[in-house]
Amino acid sequence: MKRESVLAALGIEPISSGAYAGGWREGSGPSIESIDPTTEQPIGTVRMADAADYEAAVQASVDAFEQWRMVPAPQRGDYVRQIGNALREYKEPLGALVSMEVGKIRAEGEGEIQEMIDIADFAVGLSRQLYGLTIASERPRHRMFEQWQPLGPVGIISAFNFPAAVWSWNAFLAAVCGDSMIWKPSPVTPLTAVAIQNICHEVMEGSGFEGVFNLTVGDVDPVGAAMVDDPRLPLIAATGSVRMGRQVGTQVAKRLGRSLLELGGNNAIIVMDDADLDLAVRGALFAAAGTAGQRCTSLRRLIVHKDIADLLAKKLIAAYGQIPMGDPLEEGTLVGPLVSQSAVDNTKAALEIALEQGGELLAGGNEPDRQGFFLEPMLVKLPKDAPIAQQETFGPMMYFIEVDSFEEALAVNNGVPQGLSSAIFTDSIRTSERFLSAEGSDCGIANVNIGTSGAEIGGAFGGEKETGGGRQAGSDSWKAYMRRQTVTVNWSTDLPLAQGVEFG
Repeated sequence: MKRESVLAALGIEPISSGAYAGGWREGSGPSIESIDPTTEQPIGTVRMADAADYEAAVQASVDAFEQWRMVPAPQRGDYVRQIGNALREYKEPLGALVSMEVGKIRAEGEGEIQEMIDIADFAVGLSRQLYGLTIASERPRHRMFEQWQPLGPVGIISAFNFPAAVWSWNAFLAAVCGDSMIWKPSPVTPLTAVAIQNICHEVMEGSGFEGVFNLTVGDVDPVGAAMVDDPRLPLIAATGSVRMGRQVGTQVAKRLGRSLLELGGNNAIIVMDDADLDLAVRGALFAAAGTAGQRCTSLRRLIVHKDIADLLAKKLIAAYGQIPMGDPLEEGTLVGPLVSQSAVDNTKAALEIALEQGGELLAGGNEPDRQGFFLEPMLVKLPKDAPIAQQETFGPMMYFIEVDSFEEALAVNNGVPQGLSSAIFTDSIRTSERFLSAEGSDCGIANVNIGTSGAEIGGAFGGEKETGGGRQAGSDSWKAYMRRQTVTVNWSTDLPLAQGVEFG
């Protein structure tokens, strides 16, 4: 699909509103341009929400919640099913828009929309499986059980690198759980948010539940800070940097609200001396260079047993020299641009620090003389004690770190503040089980013989330590969007107390 036809296919105007409160509003805040990182040209303009737009969106969410929570969950799931079907129809242009705003290659852009479709299907099935527990009561003729109730309007804050999928992880689960929501997307990718809101409006218009899905494209002031401090939003689900998560988590905690945080990752792959090296090269290459290193699960540290370090380094250097970089919408491109010039500059600055700390550039690192925010993916050999390895650099740079043993490799893997994704390449079942044991990887994701990125929606996604502890998408993560209620029913004519207490 050509760039010039994408916006028309999605019903996006040259100047679009970024405010939806049960219906589109004009948007009274300043205008922002969405910039294509491949061409450095504007894609379109969005009028941001102001404080009045935010207030209208929250009120629409509150009003919709009062009705939506009483709709049977399978019926709520049917609305999500319809949105999922609409996403199928718009998969190609919406995927292209993601590629245009973020710089992802076409396969990854459409893959992100497929992820939305998958989580919609998951949520539809979940709408018939919001199970509670029956609990044995110690009191005769009493029934005790747990049930789950809708929580309330949810605030969703998403980052630029997954401008569509991360919203759906939260929104579709929250919707079938009976919650309404208000979305603050990244101002870097506002058009993707507008396009998705158009799809939601198309499905929900005339249903009476238009206020379930709401949108406020805006800055921290007046939208983000208001959302985080708003007691009408019992849950804030935020994806982004550790710095942002500290601010969000602290502010939400002050009002005793809930926060679901999915923050930075400083992810590592351990490659043992018995690993399939060709498999390890393929796994590491996509994890490190895919999305130009701008995934929260991107590979930052390759921890390699010394006995195979030289051979693996040679294989990687050869592979890095063959990565096709260019326009993400063109066939054959494997790496597109970074999202902005500042992202390029930050990655190059991290490279300079790594070199000062004893690093050696093995491959990549050139900034091509061409239009767009391009930077060759880099492979940097680094001492295991270099301080820069403690930080997440959000760009296509992978550190190559040699170790003497599995024990040392595990210590390096766990020895950073973040704890999102990890992996090991080994043909030893004993080694892999040690990696997966309680004394093994301390990350929320631990893989064997696959890379750190590309998680499936069936498993809960998130990490530990500075990654925030939140879980999104599959498994039982739906419980974050509901409140647990313990119920006891006395169907006897007596009133016995628990623990054998007698009163009166």
